Amino acid sequence: MSSSIRKRKSPADETTAAKRKVQSTTTKAGVANFFKPSSQKEPEKTTWRLVDKTLLVGKYLNKPTTGEGGEGTPVQSNKIAGFDLDSTIITTKSGNKFAKSDDDWQWWHSSVPSKLQELHDKGYHLILFTNQAGIPDPTKDSTRLTTFKSKVATIFTSLDIPGITAYAATSNDRYRKPRPGMWEECLSDLNLDAEGLDLGGSYLVGDAAGREGDFSDTDRKWALNIGLGFITPEEFFLGQAPRAMSHKFDPSKYTIATETTATKNSVVFTKSTAKKEVVLFVGSPGAGKSTFYWRHLEPLGYERINQDILKTKPKCFATARDLLSAGRSVVIDNTNADRATRAAWIALAKEHKAPIRCLYFTSSEELCMHNAAVRAFGGDIVNREKRNMLPGIAFKGFKGRFEEPAEGEGFLELTKVEFIWEGEEEERKIWERFWT
Repeated sequence: MSSSIRKRKSPADETTAAKRKVQSTTTKAGVANFFKPSSQKEPEKTTWRLVDKTLLVGKYLNKPTTGEGGEGTPVQSNKIAGFDLDSTIITTKSGNKFAKSDDDWQWWHSSVPSKLQELHDKGYHLILFTNQAGIPDPTKDSTRLTTFKSKVATIFTSLDIPGITAYAATSNDRYRKPRPGMWEECLSDLNLDAEGLDLGGSYLVGDAAGREGDFSDTDRKWALNIGLGFITPEEFFLGQAPRAMSHKFDPSKYTIATETTATKNSVVFTKSTAKKEVVLFVGSPGAGKSTFYWRHLEPLGYERINQDILKTKPKCFATARDLLSAGRSVVIDNTNADRATRAAWIALAKEHKAPIRCLYFTSSEELCMHNAAVRAFGGDIVNREKRNMLPGIAFKGFKGRFEEPAEGEGFLELTKVEFIWEGEEEERKIWERFWT
């Protein structure tokens, strides 16, 4: 790759970026500093800003500054050394999983400060990338927000490395690892683009690697999404040999099916010979129901009933009733998790003397959550209806209510639909990334 550095943003670009960046509050030390006489005040060395109301960005400068934009000692480099924060750079003194206070931390290993200083001396940009879902709302003052900022500021002061920066994703949005938002913001801040960055010489050190005993594999998935090299803290700081890693969920397994497998698992939907009919979908949010409709039933002239669009169950029934009365066939594209809900639709079909078929989408919870995240964060090409990310309760709620459908409920036919990925090459590249 080219080693050139991207040109600075134009004033227009800077103005546009500034519109979505809001200056946040200072650290606890800064609050105490506020009450000192002017002659005794010590300007903050760590400045904070907030991107899109959820991404906290803290930067340490080598000399005090009273506002954003201090020069420090700029690193003229196109290489990034990225680090997770908790259980990688630091750990708790208390032994608790989460820190009890802003001073409940210690270096993960005594070599951390010297290793980071060595990287800085070699010209690396030192960046911390951390998920911090415990901060409820960074637009509002809270104990957790103040504690986190104070802790990071203290860590930065202890290291005293000019330009070291922390990106903290506080919400389940595009900035949260393994999604690429934090990385994209970092490259923008450093004025590096895909051509200017030495991706091969950059890497991420993180503890969420998918090893036995790890709580997740988020850090490794994030590095794979970006194309970064990945190293665990044990390998980087202690020189230990790599251990086996695995993914709990690997989307690529769904896009490499052989022709035989695809033919075996795919459902060929054919239109009923009846003048009108009801097709009832059953499946978790994110199971692929709507995509199946658009690909296979909409071209055959079936009308779609979806509560996300119509908003209420009564409106769904009223719309379906009107369509059936007009002789149209309908697809009930809702989760329809329990027998009682399905019985109401079966009764409506009988009322209109229309046969009813059931398509049962069997996708696993992990696959459904992946699909939902791809749809929410993968861009317009995979999100034709502009849907937002579903909360975890949507999947747990379905699981709690779910009763597997049976032909004996009154269906003319019941067909299980196993997930088979379908789409163009551009969509595949998006879908195969790690999103959860």
